[in-house]
Order: sequence, then C-alpha cells, then structure tokens
Amino acid sequence: MRYDASQALSFSLDGEDLLFNPGDTILQAAHRGGRYIPHLCWHPDFAPHGSCRLCTVKVNGRTGSACTIQAAAGIEVESNTEELNAHRKTLLQMLFVEGNHFCPSCEKSGHCALQATAYQMGMEGPHFEEFYPTRPMDASHPDLLLDFNRCILCGLCARASSEIDGKNVFAIGGHGMGTHLVVNSPSGQLGDTDMAATDRAASICPVGVILPKRRGFVIPIGERPYDKQSPADVEAELAAGGTT
Repeated sequence: MRYDASQALSFSLDGEDLLFNPGDTILQAAHRGGRYIPHLCWHPDFAPHGSCRLCTVKVNGRTGSACTIQAAAGIEVESNTEELNAHRKTLLQMLFVEGNHFCPSCEKSGHCALQATAYQMGMEGPHFEEFYPTRPMDASHPDLLLDFNRCILCGLCARASSEIDGKNVFAIGGHGMGTHLVVNSPSGQLGDTDMAATDRAASICPVGVILPKRRGFVIPIGERPYDKQSPADVEAELAAGGTT
C-alpha cells in the first residue's frame, strides 16, 4: 500500500521528514518509504511481534520498538546512531552464540537476514562465549528439512502457518533459555503434519531453519540476494515497487 496523499502526515527520521498514513507504526512507514530500520521478527504481512528488538529507536529521546510504536505527526525518531547500532550489534552477537550458525556451510548463506544484518551492523565476531546447544534436525517430511540449530525464535513461521495457511503447524514453547520452536504433531515431527512445500510458512523463515529438500546451494555465490544488496538497499527497492 502506498501513501494516501489525502491523509499522509510526516515525522522526522534521523533528521529527514518521512510520510506516514494514519495507523502506521514507525517501522511500517519507514519500510514503505524505503528507509531502513534493522529488523528480523517484523514482516509487513503480519502484526508486530516485538521479539528481536533490533528495531529499537529513540522517539523524542525515549527508546522503544519501531514495529510497535505508532507514528505521529511531528515526532523526532532516531535510528541510525552509533549508540543504537552498537546495541543492535550486541543483540546480533547474542543471537549467534545462542544457536549454531555455521554460515559458510549453510544453504541460506547470502540469503539470510540474520547474516546480512550482522554485516550491515559491522559485527566482526561473536564476542561472547558460544553455547553450542544440542539441537535436532528433522528430515521426516518428504519435501522440507528443519534445522533447529539456526532458529532465532522470530515466530514468523508460526504466524504464517496460523494466519495464512490455516494449519497451525508451528508454535513457540518453553520459557527463558528453554524457549524453542515446536512442531504441532503427536510425534513432534514435521512429517506427521499436513504442511506443504507451497505453504507460506515454508518460505518465510529469515534464516536457514526451514529448507526445501533437493535444492541445496541452487543460487551461485555472487548471485545470492545479499551478495548484491544490503538490507538497506532491499528496503529501498521494495519501496520503489521492486520484487526483491
């Protein structure tokens, strides 16, 4: 949806005016206007989740999540600052050490939002001691592979399966460090669900958890989406009507 010229108002984002429609959140307005605010758990097709906190901004000097704060005329929003980007880099480092992210051998390398955002934020290494958790893989489905090692608990697959596919294949279970992705079947295996490779949930994962079988590394190095563009460039192309 484009801006409605009859309703559009504006606020300041990093010193530049940004239009928004009534009811927009700050992140919705930024996304539509081609202005990049780092995010992982937010998707324009779904209500905000607020779990990753990468989109934290300052609104009139107070911090909050851009995906949940309503845009308002005249507010001053800061996003691309040294302080906020340093916090984002720390959050990214924590995500990397809490899972098992071996980027060079991952089929999603070059097409992974976590990896691309880490590059965007200048993350040089994990910084913290890595957990190396023991997490399973699930190859029970004829067309899809689940690698729980890479899950960042964004909840996008659960929302897509429930709201678009109408199947409720996934859920987030547990508490604290035990929080994990759950497959809703008697056995806990994806092969015992009615999920199809054509479901929206099968393609929405921003990392490499849900992968199609028999298609590993089909995009050559140098031609993968984030080989060509940064996340900020992707936002600008989408705003201009592209299909990235």
